Amino acid sequence: MSINIPKLPTVRDLDIREKKVLVRIDINSPVDPDTGEILDDRRISVHGKYIKEMIKDYNPALVLISHQGRPGEGDFISLEKHAELLSKYTETPVKFVDDIIGPKAREEIRNLKPGEILLLENLRLLSEEIIEAAPEKQALTMLVKKLSSNVDVYVNDAFATAHRSQPSIVGFPLSLPSCIGPVFEKEIQAITRILNSFESPRIYVLGGSKVRELLRVIENLMRNKLADRILATGLLAHLFLVAKGIDIGVENMKVLEEKGLLPLIPRARYILMRGAPIETPIDFKAKVNGEVRNVYVGEIRGVIRDIGENTVKIYGDLLKDAKVIVMRGPAGVIEEEEFRKGTLNLLESVYRSNAFTLIAGGHLGSMVDESRLNNRIHVSTGGNALLLFLSGEELPALKAMELSSKMFLGW
Repeated sequence: MSINIPKLPTVRDLDIREKKVLVRIDINSPVDPDTGEILDDRRISVHGKYIKEMIKDYNPALVLISHQGRPGEGDFISLEKHAELLSKYTETPVKFVDDIIGPKAREEIRNLKPGEILLLENLRLLSEEIIEAAPEKQALTMLVKKLSSNVDVYVNDAFATAHRSQPSIVGFPLSLPSCIGPVFEKEIQAITRILNSFESPRIYVLGGSKVRELLRVIENLMRNKLADRILATGLLAHLFLVAKGIDIGVENMKVLEEKGLLPLIPRARYILMRGAPIETPIDFKAKVNGEVRNVYVGEIRGVIRDIGENTVKIYGDLLKDAKVIVMRGPAGVIEEEEFRKGTLNLLESVYRSNAFTLIAGGHLGSMVDESRLNNRIHVSTGGNALLLFLSGEELPALKAMELSSKMFLGW
């Protein structure tokens, strides 16, 4: 069964040549809370590449907006360092202004010339940007009103925030001619290919910490018959092993309890009873009395930290024959060097496979070897947005863009 994905306007559908263009990007990055240094600039480099192309092809005056972290958290910092990195990746000086909707920002926007780039300060300094509401309401916010009157066009190039219904995502499309940008378009193309592929086998490798969200994904995959095999890793694997009636040990049950996952066991059991094609590991890497050991299902000792050697081989053999692969979340506790092997070996199987592959971002994305990528492997910048899309939920950003195309383009 295929999934209907709406046709969204792109920069090729709007006249942005030498226009003043407001671009919502997502350069939210991991930050060292002690030093404020950006630890991984992958998102910034991806956006930089496409901003450079937009300047070359259309010579617009680009006004960039983004967020970083949340108020009260260690990664809630200014975007000044982001501007420096964008300058590096776009090979064009990116101006920065420590203002968003005040006189200083509006003056900088008015003075911006074609071919120039301006980055405004962290959007989440505005309380409006924290609140979620309907597009019609967000179009009336001060953020949208103040900036809309100073630009010609709005481009949403922040797929990673597509699940949010905030002013910078859903308000501008109702106030300006709007389209999706090249990063957003690449994401939609990859997802469309995944969800509408009739090639088989289609294999999903699911792990990481977002177990509830992954269960929703699995339910949607089953409902629409989109997966031939689902290879479970991480806490998701622990949950399904318990649902199968397998003893994973007191310590690991305690981990599930601490994460609030025990109430999900009946749901996992029901998914299995309905015939979901879920594979679970046959062995794990665990810490037993301070030592790393390979332990087998049925005699698990210690705290599970990664998938085991035999599971890596079995999963790797299955991935060899895949035509489509979706990989979300690491297989183990990758923060610890000795428990990164499972994830790295699965990624190695992906590199060697001939399947079209979608790798979800986040922690897994940080482990990807950029030198091994090619046209059949897409590394997504959108973690939660991608999960929700795969769960069959409507993304507010797509809905707002559909409304905009009717209002301004007559689609």
